[in-house]
Amino acid sequence: MRTLGIDWGEARIGLATSDFTGMIASPHSALEEKDKGAQVNRVVALISELEIQRIVVGIPYELDGTEGPMAQMASKYADKLEEKTQLPLIRWDERLSSAAAERAIREMGGGRKRKGKRDKGQVDAIAACLLLQSFLDSPQNG
Repeated sequence: MRTLGIDWGEARIGLATSDFTGMIASPHSALEEKDKGAQVNRVVALISELEIQRIVVGIPYELDGTEGPMAQMASKYADKLEEKTQLPLIRWDERLSSAAAERAIREMGGGRKRKGKRDKGQVDAIAACLLLQSFLDSPQNG
């Protein structure tokens, strides 16, 4: 089952896709769009193009597991996406996924940098890949 993983952020979202068997996640891209409605429409078009069958949206819960302001915004985003696509949508805990992505990039040799800073889009796509792979490896992926 082809799955799209989304690492949600206020400024941009990272995207990852699974293979058609639903076993292996790969980073896809990052979308930076101030207009979240337009961003949702771009994701819906991508879902159709890539023949996605379900969506996993990372929710940035607080460290204590509660739903803070960022998690609430990510949940609203997931609601809009679910409404527009009518696909199964799973909300997945993405706490510290960006930190894990940064660490993975460093361990692989640094990755691309832009103006002395790591390419944020690359970090977001890898974070989406890590959260999607976490879901694919979980017992909940049944």
